[in-house]
Amino acid sequence: MSTAGSVLVLNAGSSTLKAGLFAADGHCLWREQRSWQPSSGAMEPVLDAWLPAALRAWDGDPLLAAHRVVHGGEHFTTPTPLTPAVLDTLEELISLAPLHNGPALTLMRWLSHWRPQLPQWACFDTGFHRTLPPEASTYALPLAWRARGLRRFGFHGLNHEHVSETISRRWAAASGKPTGPLRLISCHLGAGCSLCAIKGGRSVATTMGYTPLEGLVMATRSGSIDPGLLLHLLREGLTPEQVEAGLQGESGLLGLSGLSADMRQLRQAAAAGHDGARLAIAVFRHSLLEGIGAMAANLGGVDVIALTGGIGEHDEALRLDLEASLGWLGTFELVRVPADEEGLIARRCLAAHKAAGEANL
Repeated sequence: MSTAGSVLVLNAGSSTLKAGLFAADGHCLWREQRSWQPSSGAMEPVLDAWLPAALRAWDGDPLLAAHRVVHGGEHFTTPTPLTPAVLDTLEELISLAPLHNGPALTLMRWLSHWRPQLPQWACFDTGFHRTLPPEASTYALPLAWRARGLRRFGFHGLNHEHVSETISRRWAAASGKPTGPLRLISCHLGAGCSLCAIKGGRSVATTMGYTPLEGLVMATRSGSIDPGLLLHLLREGLTPEQVEAGLQGESGLLGLSGLSADMRQLRQAAAAGHDGARLAIAVFRHSLLEGIGAMAANLGGVDVIALTGGIGEHDEALRLDLEASLGWLGTFELVRVPADEEGLIARRCLAAHKAAGEANL
């Protein structure tokens, strides 16, 4: 089959490599993923053994390749062509999202060697949150610190934007809906978790911050904690590297349960009486309900709450619990929306590539 006009979307995560081919109309032609563990070796051998063979069945090269990048910092908010200068700047941002930005850069450089003539673009998870008002993006820090770019960026923006578009289409097609901007809380719940308050299609508040560590309890990330606790650990002799390792990979559901970072396993263990699993689920729930309440306050009410991501889409116990626990919000719809970061990336980067080509005519 021909790949003429298609987009190869590549999404390098902290433990998975996802790839997909998308036609010019946005239709998904092919999608696969492979597991990858940084502790077990380099990414390049996984790519060498998988992607060239997987794409051999397709006739010709795609029009372009498009990547997901978690943290764009203050530099990148829209789809961006990957030039050597852009790659150098992205290198400087690795420390802001080490679990994701580093693998994404490795994938970009691998592809530039495998297909040097293939144009590459990047979409940024932080881009959707560029509409955050100052009161939502500004930390109460000294001016000199804020001048160094310390602010809330927000993440999971590509999927939050996809959720917003999906719900907005349904809302516009339905009859009897209230007038005024749609008030939506997008709940991205998976290995990483974040909420986004979206009003009229614009991000107005979100739970993640300068890095993807802030906010909700996650699989192995702590979410928000008292910064004084971190100062205490540093004064007791832990190194910054030890603190980061604990917060990034040993906290969250895994740290709470002492058993697993997988909500499915925790549900089973909790039903069998495992105290750690019960605690992990309870703390996760408490964090989520607090976050939803904060997002609702920022929106001045809620029309739709959308669940997305691995937990959001598949955990029936969570859905039933939210239905029972959020009645105080009044009338709203609770829906599920399958995540599709790759589809959104394909559409955004293809449109930007065509616009750039037209501008150069």
